[in-house]
Amino acid sequence: MNTTTTPDAAPPSPWADAPLTARLVLSDGTVIAGQGLGATGSSVGEVCFNTAMTGYQEILTDPSYAGQIITFTFPHIGNVGANLDDTETSNLAARSGVRGCVLRAPITRPSNYRAAENLDRWLKSRGIIAIAGIDTRALTARIREKGMPNGVIVHDPSGNFDIDKLKAEAAAWPGLDGMDLVPEVTSGQSYSWDETSWVWGEGFGRQENPEFHVVAVDYGLKRNILRCLASAGCKVTVVPATAQADEILARAPDGVFLSNGPGDPAATGRYAVPEIQKLVDSGLPVFGICLGHQMLALALGAKTRKMHQGHHGANHPVKDFTTQKVEITSMNHGFTVDRESLPGSVEETHVSLFDGSNCGIQLKDRPVFSVQYHPEASPGPQDSHYLFDRFVDLMRKRKGS
Repeated sequence: MNTTTTPDAAPPSPWADAPLTARLVLSDGTVIAGQGLGATGSSVGEVCFNTAMTGYQEILTDPSYAGQIITFTFPHIGNVGANLDDTETSNLAARSGVRGCVLRAPITRPSNYRAAENLDRWLKSRGIIAIAGIDTRALTARIREKGMPNGVIVHDPSGNFDIDKLKAEAAAWPGLDGMDLVPEVTSGQSYSWDETSWVWGEGFGRQENPEFHVVAVDYGLKRNILRCLASAGCKVTVVPATAQADEILARAPDGVFLSNGPGDPAATGRYAVPEIQKLVDSGLPVFGICLGHQMLALALGAKTRKMHQGHHGANHPVKDFTTQKVEITSMNHGFTVDRESLPGSVEETHVSLFDGSNCGIQLKDRPVFSVQYHPEASPGPQDSHYLFDRFVDLMRKRKGS
């Protein structure tokens, strides 16, 4: 496949005559032209698609998207603006790990009482390149058929591009398989967290009487996970991804949380998995989400593999075998745990009803469990919040014994 596509391939639109100041160049030579938005410059990454209709700011600040260019399938992105509260990265000193975003329609003037600024200006401030005015349905269909390609997104107001150079850059990028991206998004130092979940009319609260102490290992931690832990009665201490098990255990936690994050779990696992194994052997309750789930599986003897198109969206049905209930979940992952590799000591607890892939595990003889999806993202809206209560119950049971 070696074609050039312009907005003429999409349905006619009032912005079709806008200057074509951006390009998305795929590793197979495909060139897609559109209107540039956000930051100028170029960035290379893996092109995926997200099917969520809302939450674009949370998606664009999710550290798990480091190294990726996000295609939004919903056409109206930016219509509620941006604000400080919806930023998900807990490492505020770091820029968003996302490499760029692809939009169908131009960013409109925000219309929401919470909007603090226009999304275009917000993208500029965070160094995120965007391209708009293209047929995102066609690009999504291409990803579903052929898998997630590597690509270069570039925005230049002059409209001048060295296409051959961009094609070569896209083709040369090695891709996420084997790539450790956690150093881009993890915090460089430890810190405490006590902010609780947002309540209508009150905003965010504070956990002033915690029952438990949880150490959260930051592989790309989202702020709302921290809020859910605090709301469940936990004092949270966040430590960097490189923290040693001895250092974590010296803080005398009641439980350990393994966070979400980007990249290949096997690559990050080279230094993280041996420490996770020590934490499991300590007997403490351990709870993992997303990358934390994948690396916990590796620590228990399972394997992970790259997915064809990944799971990115807020409408993914998952069945919990422990309750026999179906949850509507939010997902963001391009790697998955190979269920066939799970050892006999590990029980599969959750499965995707889209493709049957693994979405949760637990140890049969220790208080250790994890899920692939994001219970804190609340698409259900609170179908999966019981997982934080389950973690707390495990800590309460151990503390009581």
